[in-house]
Amino acid sequence: MIRIGQPPQRWFHHALLLVNGSIRLSRDDVGAAISGPAIAFFPPSEGEMITIGAGSRGYLVGMSPEIIGEAIGDHAESAALRVFSGSVAFDDALQPTTVREIIPLFEGVVAELADEGRSSRMVISAYARLILMAAWRLRRGADVAEERRASAGLILQRFRQSVEIGFRRHRSIADYADELGISADRLHAICQRMLSRSPLELVHDRVVQEAKLRLERSARSVQEISYGLGFKDPANFSHFFKRHAGVSPVRYRALSVNEAQKLTIPTSSDYHDWP
Repeated sequence: MIRIGQPPQRWFHHALLLVNGSIRLSRDDVGAAISGPAIAFFPPSEGEMITIGAGSRGYLVGMSPEIIGEAIGDHAESAALRVFSGSVAFDDALQPTTVREIIPLFEGVVAELADEGRSSRMVISAYARLILMAAWRLRRGADVAEERRASAGLILQRFRQSVEIGFRRHRSIADYADELGISADRLHAICQRMLSRSPLELVHDRVVQEAKLRLERSARSVQEISYGLGFKDPANFSHFFKRHAGVSPVRYRALSVNEAQKLTIPTSSDYHDWP
């Protein structure tokens, strides 16, 4: 049994290629069985579990939202891929020729990650894009014109993917709205109605979440982290972080070292409140 709905897998997208055998997907005691050959895609979701049947063979690849954002990129198919990547999708009627075409994509990710000395994030993002495209095409994707009339929930998912790509560049909310094909007022209304937060607050949440992760897990200086997050002045970053996190970056890092104290401050896991 693999618990993809628990940390650290909780925050990853997962792509599964079941070459043969069977698996059972379950969440909160509700499950569904899938027989191979099949391909499945899972967005970050709390509580998801995959139970693999005896003798089954396949590949399971976890990809961070950042990698998925880079894989989706800004192309003709990107809008449809953003929607597709935001929900569970699977095809359990793969033809043998299709399986043979997809296997090298998963094997490429595995091989690249196994080579610690020369593994390339760019290569992994490229493989992630090919896997995502393959899964989407098998589901026949979604027509871009239909997405213009997408529900508020799907627009919010697309906004999240756009934020993943652009939050370090400090893009304006108007830029995000233009990319989504809606007005800034409509984007604001959707975010307020569904999350009781403005788009700008959500973008700032993402920046703070990334800053917390880097302060917790990286040995880089606060100055280096600030530059990596698109701040030109480390002092501006420190003021921004303290305003949103309640403590300075230096203080947050010190508190995060002590597990007991870490429980008294909001940690980097807050971003899971996005739908």
